[in-house]
Amino acid sequence: MRVMIAGGGSVGTAIALDLIERHHEVLLLEHDADVAEKLRGILHGVSVVNADACEYVSLAQHDLRSVDVVVAATGDDEDNLVVSWLAKQEFGVPRVIARINNSRNEWLFNHSWGVDVAVSTPALITSLVDEAVEVGAIINLMDLAHGKMRLIEVTLSASAPAVADGVTLDELHLSDAVRVVAVVRADQPMVPQGSMRFVEHDHVILVTRANATEDCAAAFIG
Repeated sequence: MRVMIAGGGSVGTAIALDLIERHHEVLLLEHDADVAEKLRGILHGVSVVNADACEYVSLAQHDLRSVDVVVAATGDDEDNLVVSWLAKQEFGVPRVIARINNSRNEWLFNHSWGVDVAVSTPALITSLVDEAVEVGAIINLMDLAHGKMRLIEVTLSASAPAVADGVTLDELHLSDAVRVVAVVRADQPMVPQGSMRFVEHDHVILVTRANATEDCAAAFIG
């Protein structure tokens, strides 16, 4: 897969390193010439270019139409929106992921700006804080598919039906609108199986339809 990353800060650099390890083709655009030069010595295997990703000419010069995914990862929300809009509207990039730096701007990061997936670091951190103090509460980690789906987390209490009833995942008979995608137990991630039983303090990660909160609560909130 060919991926273009806008922004060579700590976030963009970390993403680039991870993608290269996963054998993707990565192009990183950084507007600061000194930073770009430094990154060339760090990001082996990544094509680092000193260019402004907010400019149409820069994107056109680097064949953005052949890119599968664009990640707008700069530290400026306005820049990330411009990059997203250009990538989607001018170059037809199939998937655009944008970083939100200020959660107050979250409402802007939608399909009209070319954003397929918006990732709000402040919101994720807030969610993790909430999770630490709110056992038995549904925490929204991320909206997906333009708000139609959600990635949520629930930390199970002893009174949660999934724990108190001693049933397996299959026996919970969750609706088609809810899918358990991971369970973290004692800091160890686990792939959910139909025969899995839940215990107190399990962190259950689910993908749900936006209107399926009651289905989750019935199984995981006690």
